[in-house]
Amino acid sequence: MTGRMTPATKHTPIFFVFLTLSVCFSVWSTKSTDPTPTPWPLQFHSILLMNYSGALEVIDLWYDWPNGRNFNIIQKQLGELLYDLEWNNGTSFFYTLDDSKKCRTVHVEVGILRPNWLDGADYLGQEQVDGFLCNVWEKVDFIWYYEDVVTKRPVHWRFYTGRNAHVMTFEVGAVLEDAKWQAPVYCFQNKTETDTTPPMAEKLVL
Repeated sequence: MTGRMTPATKHTPIFFVFLTLSVCFSVWSTKSTDPTPTPWPLQFHSILLMNYSGALEVIDLWYDWPNGRNFNIIQKQLGELLYDLEWNNGTSFFYTLDDSKKCRTVHVEVGILRPNWLDGADYLGQEQVDGFLCNVWEKVDFIWYYEDVVTKRPVHWRFYTGRNAHVMTFEVGAVLEDAKWQAPVYCFQNKTETDTTPPMAEKLVL
């Protein structure tokens, strides 16, 4: 006995094709309407409270894209004050200004983060963080970025290492005076190291 295709059987493949196309279009449509992270201002000043498994730091962050520089002034809890001065040519200075006069000069292959470094991040939805309703993105399994839904300001950053940054202030357009960007003279008396470990900028600017 030979099998005969009933009208229902004939239309089954067409139905599944239509269903597949509908699902694909739905996914594409959702992706296209997902919010995108706000690019960083070209210049800003921010104070960050860092928490890494209970170890606390306060970072005074100055970002200055037009001049190709980024400055992290790091106060460890009841510890030293460390200056992390980064330039877009890949040179970074890590130093203190106390009597120890410590300085380490490092050269990496990439410079500071671009203002649009979050381009291509995956949108994860909304979450309540630090008292703010935030849109959340994840970038290359390295950082989870939380942005206030209303003001579009960054609220919180969580790194894959478990380190968390709580954004305490965010001043758009604030600029640190040029004199403060000069590394001390003893930084130029030490040998420059080449860092082969990919820095945050290299991991994120893909």
